[in-house]
Amino acid sequence: MINLFRTYNPLNVIWLAVLLLALRMGYLIQVPEKLEFIFVEPFARLLVPVKYEYAFSPALNVLLAAVLVFVQALLVNSLINHHNLLGKPTFLPALMYITLSGLFTPFLTLSAPLIGNFLLIWMLFKLINLYKSEDAKSTVYDLGLIVAVGSLVYFPFIYLFLAIWIALVIFRPINWREWVISVLGYATVFFFLAVIYYLNDTLPRFKGIWLPLGKRFPDHISITSYTYLLLVPVIVILVLCVFKLQQNFFKSYIQTRKTFQLLFFILLITALSFYVNPEFRLNHFLLCTVPVAVFSAYYFLYASKRWFYETLYLLLFISIIYFQFNKF
Repeated sequence: MINLFRTYNPLNVIWLAVLLLALRMGYLIQVPEKLEFIFVEPFARLLVPVKYEYAFSPALNVLLAAVLVFVQALLVNSLINHHNLLGKPTFLPALMYITLSGLFTPFLTLSAPLIGNFLLIWMLFKLINLYKSEDAKSTVYDLGLIVAVGSLVYFPFIYLFLAIWIALVIFRPINWREWVISVLGYATVFFFLAVIYYLNDTLPRFKGIWLPLGKRFPDHISITSYTYLLLVPVIVILVLCVFKLQQNFFKSYIQTRKTFQLLFFILLITALSFYVNPEFRLNHFLLCTVPVAVFSAYYFLYASKRWFYETLYLLLFISIIYFQFNKF
């Protein structure tokens, strides 16, 4: 399977669609009677003054989520190949994104983190372009806007503002104007939100938006044993990727090395920002799938023992399908 996607063959798009459906078939067969879809935070509910939570039937909800994942996978693949981050054109980033987006059953439905991944991918297109940009002011302003919109959709997205400043440190010489302009971009969206609050006579509630940021980081979270089992092959792949990156790190182009550093920080930010939610939800970690897919693709592209990496991927694939049929 991995060897098939190592090459950049347009026919692989068909195989991606087949795998996408295969990774969702178990959930579709046993889909719940109701699936809620919330794509804006409660504080931004004034922007969507209609009831939409149950607008889609459960089966349609899952199928629409699959379509979004498929589009996102192609966007991630285009991003990686456009900037030649893996050293050669391949369909592995798309394969790994589709696989990881089916890892847990909460990943398979429409959700705010899934919508947020479109914004994260858009951010990455702009962040990587900072490296060769002579004047980045308009770009960082746009990035501030994107993070603000993402915060309206899914509040933990606010922490990805740190990714803008980290990218400025990694890719560019220090310029205080760029740092300030990114803040202005973010503030623009919330200024208009404040105006809407004012027009609805609810301005005193506006400051309550930021209260979750002061929440203590939890001492522990409740995760089922099946979650840990599914994470085992993913962690093994990431550890092996670290060794591969170490071997090739200084052989890579400077832009490639800097981009992988940025992806590592984005992975940390997205993984640790879950605590802002009022209750722990596993679908938060959909935001981690973009950087993890890139790291996983890097390992599989440069792994040398075919029997091992094919077996490792097959183990991950079978585990996902198995737990879908045995979860409920």
